[in-house]
Amino acid sequence: MTLTRRQVYRRRRLVVFSVIGVVLIALLSGLIYSVNAIAAPLPATSATLAEVPALTQPASPVAWPDFGRTAIGAVGTPGLLATAGDQSTGPIASITKMITALVVLDKHPLGAGEAGPDIAYTEADIDIYWETIAEDGSSAPVSAGMTLSQRQTLTAVLLPSANNYAQSLAIWAYGSMDAYLAAANAWLAEHGLTDTHVVDASGLSAGSVSSPANLVEIGKLALAQPALAEIVAMKSAELPTIGTVVNTNKLLGTHGVTGMKTGTTDEAGACLLYTAVSEIDGQQVTLVGATLGADTHSELNDAVAGLLDSTFAGFHTVSLTEAGQQWASYSTVWGDTATAESATSASMLVWSDTPVETALILPDVSLAADGTNLGSVTFSSGGRSATVPITLHGRLGDPGVGWKLANPR
Repeated sequence: MTLTRRQVYRRRRLVVFSVIGVVLIALLSGLIYSVNAIAAPLPATSATLAEVPALTQPASPVAWPDFGRTAIGAVGTPGLLATAGDQSTGPIASITKMITALVVLDKHPLGAGEAGPDIAYTEADIDIYWETIAEDGSSAPVSAGMTLSQRQTLTAVLLPSANNYAQSLAIWAYGSMDAYLAAANAWLAEHGLTDTHVVDASGLSAGSVSSPANLVEIGKLALAQPALAEIVAMKSAELPTIGTVVNTNKLLGTHGVTGMKTGTTDEAGACLLYTAVSEIDGQQVTLVGATLGADTHSELNDAVAGLLDSTFAGFHTVSLTEAGQQWASYSTVWGDTATAESATSASMLVWSDTPVETALILPDVSLAADGTNLGSVTFSSGGRSATVPITLHGRLGDPGVGWKLANPR
């Protein structure tokens, strides 16, 4: 069949438009591909971690007492540094008075330097005094009509360890001995001191008991009370009616000792709850310890002195990281490389062979300039921690249009 000129023209025009359409579609597809390829997010690069160096150090020798039971800890460090001997519950003698002081302050708080309310002493307090004498307990004079401040009464309880003033203080604060004992044992339970139970305010009874670990925690709680920390640090004091009272803690002012409470009974032996402070490599370290069951206070004091000296000597500064230490590397699929490095140096005071734990936080990275803050590394040991920023050394740059077009994501 012969086509007319008009039909031929129409067919040619259809072919031309079809070709143009195909070309336009191809161009549009290519444009869409290019736009998508260029605009698509770049793949993130994961860090390749370097081997984390182990921060270990040898154990330091400790001069432990060769008697009784001991636990020692440090303020700011959870739990204990170490223990020696039987750690079970037993009589604690006049260390009980530190519990009495804490429980009284729980109801009648006393700030640093404050005298607190006045306490009027009566015939009932004289009866308590004579009962204490009859029990052959430590005591201090009292007279009806005398007045002492709360701080002065605490001083009479804690320095000469007067049993009668411990009982009078507890009754003043809570109304009766039964009410005090209920409050004291509830307070102990609330603070998680499950090894500790009291049946009196003075500790003369063997039924007032605790463990060395609990006593360390009680010592830390006492240090957190400014008034108590001030009182137990005094070697002596002048009190109305009573006169000069002398601290029974003969270690006070030696070997860094700043307090805290002696105790002696046949069942408990010679006992000491103690705190001591030393500056080590520019940092203050406060130790809290309890040693129970010595035959004499002379033996006890010699042993505690050696224990404190050796424990302080066990603290040392550990270098955690130096500026520029490499923790990881990055290598992009388009060929850029960089490293993740410590931004600064850091060190930490560590006791003996206490482990140092390292926690590294580093993200995946796509684009980053030299010096970008990437994450951090945190070092933890014995309740202390130090965090060091980690920065990028090198540049993870844009790969360019050519690479993006050749590598669709």
